[in-house]
Amino acid sequence: MRRFYFDHNATTPVSPEVLAAMLPMLGEVYGNASSVHHFGQMARQALDEARKHVAAMLDASPEEIVFTSGGTEGDNHALFGVARTGHAITTTIEHPAVLGACDQLASATRVKVDSRGIVDPDDIRRALRPDTKIISVMHANNELGVIQPIEEIAKVARQAGVAMHSDGVQAAGKIPVSVRNLGVDSYAITGHKFYAPKGVGALYLRKGASISPLLYGGHHERDRRAGTENVAGAVALGRAAQWIVEEGAAEWAREAALRDRLEHAILHRVRDAHVNGAGAPRTPNTTNIRFDGIDSDALLIALDLRGFAVSSGAACSSGATEPSHVLTAIGLTKQQAKSSTRFSLGRANSIDDVDALVDAVAASVAHLRKLAPAYA
Repeated sequence: MRRFYFDHNATTPVSPEVLAAMLPMLGEVYGNASSVHHFGQMARQALDEARKHVAAMLDASPEEIVFTSGGTEGDNHALFGVARTGHAITTTIEHPAVLGACDQLASATRVKVDSRGIVDPDDIRRALRPDTKIISVMHANNELGVIQPIEEIAKVARQAGVAMHSDGVQAAGKIPVSVRNLGVDSYAITGHKFYAPKGVGALYLRKGASISPLLYGGHHERDRRAGTENVAGAVALGRAAQWIVEEGAAEWAREAALRDRLEHAILHRVRDAHVNGAGAPRTPNTTNIRFDGIDSDALLIALDLRGFAVSSGAACSSGATEPSHVLTAIGLTKQQAKSSTRFSLGRANSIDDVDALVDAVAASVAHLRKLAPAYA
């Protein structure tokens, strides 16, 4: 049976060009980038080149890029590095990497979003307190794909004299990102969302921004992140970023057309289906659709049996018994939230794949509804 992957927001496969760039770093360029000898300097050169590529993708300077283990570390570094003893402002739909970190701070305010999943910058302003040290709002939501007005929120932060952080994990590699235009002080990304391997990411730290280290030890990453650098991972991240700079715009347009085709076809063929987050700006590859009368876990299994990998929510919350906090935050009931499924497209998906998925969804929903006597 052929298998189709429509869960790219959870993770992406390592692309051929990324794998080709990474492999020599494992077997040939194996020196410690802090060593002064030939082998170390080869690694340092590769690390510096990767840093340039990541910076180019984010419209940053290379010295503003800190390599990390991924988005969770980046978010934690930004929050703990600025507001460990202060007040933070975030939203109700953030990733657990931000919400969990905020729970460990002295205090934090979670600002509500509207029915589309958008936060009002004025609500952020109203949440400011004298002890507020940081505002943290994700650039794009992992479940809905909804894009937040980060530039406007960053202006609120600047006017208040507090730091502005954005979790860019679901935005980087999917939409154009200019940290300069956004006006953020820090911005976290992770490689496995755009065809680099898991376990490597980067944190943009604006030059001049004040932040304490999260990890202590050696003088790596300009004293901002202790620990021997993952050169192979950084090179992979850099190559993935280079591909985005060169090919991203065309791929985003292609995926947007596929996503729209998927949505329109499902809404046409399946009654009582609704797009969560409709009407808001969204990343081009993501749609979250609610099927009334259907349990999303049952639909996920039914589609998997037909060869289609989709998601009932964030991969980090897999197995949770409670409905998605993102979907309930936009006003859905628990039952509606548990009736929603996320489809996230990627580079390997084609028109034929999308049409096959529509057929599978229509057949699966019809079958499951027949098994649900409460559904009329």
